[in-house]
Amino acid sequence: MSAAIHEQTSEIRKKIDEFLEYLEVEKGSSPLTIRNYKHYLTRFVDWLIKEGIRLELRDINPEVVRQYRVYLSRISIPYAKGQARSLLTRKTQGYHVIALRSFLRFLIKNDYKVMSPDKIELPKIEERQVKFLTGDQVDRLLNAPSLSTIQGKRDKSILEVLFSTGLRVSELAKLDRDKVDLDRREFGIVGKGGKARVVFLSQRAVKWLDEYQKAREDKYKPLFIRHKGKVDPTASDEKMRLTVRTIQRIIKKYGEKMKLPVEVTPHVLRHSFATDLLMAGADLRSVQEMLGHKNVSTTQIYTHVTHKHLKDIHEAFHSKGNK
Repeated sequence: MSAAIHEQTSEIRKKIDEFLEYLEVEKGSSPLTIRNYKHYLTRFVDWLIKEGIRLELRDINPEVVRQYRVYLSRISIPYAKGQARSLLTRKTQGYHVIALRSFLRFLIKNDYKVMSPDKIELPKIEERQVKFLTGDQVDRLLNAPSLSTIQGKRDKSILEVLFSTGLRVSELAKLDRDKVDLDRREFGIVGKGGKARVVFLSQRAVKWLDEYQKAREDKYKPLFIRHKGKVDPTASDEKMRLTVRTIQRIIKKYGEKMKLPVEVTPHVLRHSFATDLLMAGADLRSVQEMLGHKNVSTTQIYTHVTHKHLKDIHEAFHSKGNK
């Protein structure tokens, strides 16, 4: 690499670092978001170098972006060592474009003369399909754990809490016993993007949480801990805390046990919670707050489900008077 190109590379990478610091300090973005943006923008710079395109900020123009998008549409990623390769999904391509647009907005905000991010159109992505459980399926899932063991009581509590609150699995895994007020049936949590909210528990969830806590004889802080295997009495709280992956496996296991038609994940329970609220008549803004969504547009994915529900009601009741 020539000295001139190296200098240009250093400059654009420096601006990317400044942008990532801006996301962290001023926007309060999560470490995961920052890591992903760094990955997407690094791929863009690596492609510029590979194609021999000048690395001046002003040289990021519509034609360069068009060529980059063609590259993204054709790039293949190995699943794992020795396995087949896969093209980037349109959704993942979109994430790369969103990162580039955000970077350009940051540069314009700081008075750099670069192309307008509005000239970059986002790819059209198929509407997100919401998978959720019906009331009967939820009941079957919640009744799946055996209550004769402490693991079963724990798993029952996990399922009840997830359906009662719509928590993200990462939020559930972080819960500590002293932060959950069973008497008031609520607790505070800081979710995605540093957004704080109050979470409410159903009476049934409180009942099973109480049963599980009474069955425990330990002093560990996490609300949900592992019970299988030999437990080291000197193990730290974090060593005993259930991981996100373990919780996902637990829930999947019970979905398979009950032979449910949907692969059950914590997010399916979150969808089921939201869908249940909306079908019962809750307004979209309230559900947005309970889910911890930053924008109501994220919550609107559930309206497709509830619209069908309303159509069924219309067919069942309105048509009676028109026959």
